[in-house]
Amino acid sequence: MSLNQTEQQQTIDDLKRNFTLSGLTLEQVANDLMTTPARIENILNLKIESIEEPWILRNYLTEKLAEIGKKAEFTVLVGDYHRLWFLNSQKIDHRLIG
Repeated sequence: MSLNQTEQQQTIDDLKRNFTLSGLTLEQVANDLMTTPARIENILNLKIESIEEPWILRNYLTEKLAEIGKKAEFTVLVGDYHRLWFLNSQKIDHRLIG
């Protein structure tokens, strides 16, 4: 399942807004998710290798924001990804990027 152009832009905006709100650096996120800063930047811009990657970053940002008492807001990546047949939920659960 793919996103239309409007949904893609909204997802990019949501990811970037929540990333900025987190106060984290690309290096911190990359280190936590065992990847590179360039890979995180690509995901922020939806230049992805797998459709699970934005969900992994979404979940990570949601968790980090909750730790500092803030609430992540997403408009497209919503709901229980375990129920979306086209996603590999184990890959998301184990934060497997790339």
